[in-house]
Order: sequence, then C-alpha cells, then structure tokens
Amino acid sequence: MTVDLFAGVPVRDLAVATAWYERLFGAPPQFRPDDSEAVWELAEHRYLYVDVRPEHAGHAMQTVFVDDLDSRVAAIAARGLTPAAQETYDNGVRKVIFHDPDGNEIGFGGGPA
Repeated sequence: MTVDLFAGVPVRDLAVATAWYERLFGAPPQFRPDDSEAVWELAEHRYLYVDVRPEHAGHAMQTVFVDDLDSRVAAIAARGLTPAAQETYDNGVRKVIFHDPDGNEIGFGGGPA
C-alpha cells in the first residue's frame, strides 16, 4: 500500500512564506499548483505545502521525524533560522521547533543523541 501525505500550513503571504520555507528546507518549492500554494517534497510521497489562508494562518503544527536531526538543524541555522525551542523527551527523542513568520510550528524530531 502506498501512502501519500500532503501536510498543509496556512499562511498570510505566499512570497514571505515561500522565502522562509526555502531557508528552512534549503530548496525552492518542487511545484506551485496555483497562485496561492507552494509545495515541497520532504521524502517520496510526503509533501508539505503552504497555502494562503489568512484566517487560519499561525495555527499549524507539523513535525518531521528525521534520522539526521543534528546535521539538519545545523544546516537550517547556517541558512539563518534559529529554533524557537528544543525538547528532549523521557525516552531520549528530541524535537527542535521553528516558527514561521505567521507563528506556525514546524518541528524536526530525531532519536536520542
């Protein structure tokens, strides 16, 4: 069974959001389906997209679990973004949280250090 995921993030301004997410992901969007959306493929069949929906902006919470958390966060920092928070759970799982310009939470999680 194939599973595709499209995780949406409502934003106020497409140009501002696109610039920020390009820094977060280190690449421009893979495609723009229309004038209000930009889409990044994070892994095969797994996408995150921003969509202009000002009335909902700032309420998304997404976490992407990766096997290279430290290098991922270092690369994001090198592109000028600073985490808003970092957490370590009792089982050693770690999460690094970023907030986009609208306040949406985009987290990256990883296994114990």
